[in-house]
Amino acid sequence: MIRFLTALFLMAGLAGAATAQSNYIIQPGDTLQVEVLEDPELGRNVLVLPDGSISFPLAGSLQAGGRTVDGVARTLTQRLAGDFAVEPTVLVSVAALGPDSQELMDIYIIGEANQPGLREVETGTTLLQFLAQAGGLSRFAAKTRIQLRRIDRNSGQERVYRFNYNSMGGANSISGTTVLAPGDVIVVPERRLFEFTR
Repeated sequence: MIRFLTALFLMAGLAGAATAQSNYIIQPGDTLQVEVLEDPELGRNVLVLPDGSISFPLAGSLQAGGRTVDGVARTLTQRLAGDFAVEPTVLVSVAALGPDSQELMDIYIIGEANQPGLREVETGTTLLQFLAQAGGLSRFAAKTRIQLRRIDRNSGQERVYRFNYNSMGGANSISGTTVLAPGDVIVVPERRLFEFTR
């Protein structure tokens, strides 16, 4: 009885997680956690294969990629129903995202970068990493006056941060390890005549 109650509480927690993930579209490389309330021994993590399929005991192979966790749970319930006296309760949640499921964000760079324009970068990318992805700075860049322009989500106001590429931070400069946010704009001004560049 204690084992059953423990499993019941576990399932309740998993149900909450599954509800929160119900709109997520499963991708190849993701790992799904599948629990069957009526038979805890069937519970396991399954990897979504490159073709989008998963394999589960008593249910065989089925398509998971491109579907929601709720949709996969319904299919598993249907396939397992013949092996139980009553329709089983199947809970599916995303245990881990695959390497290709990293969230991307739009970052812009204008001015004296070797490759200015829009770039999609992974969440967590730093300012210095982004400058490297933009091909570095041109020989005409004012390296001590780079700007990071960001819209404050609460106030809607633009905030401007200065970055000194030569010192990688310090007084009146953010650090090169500053993590970028979606929609950030990096402005690299052109160096003035006789402007100090070192």
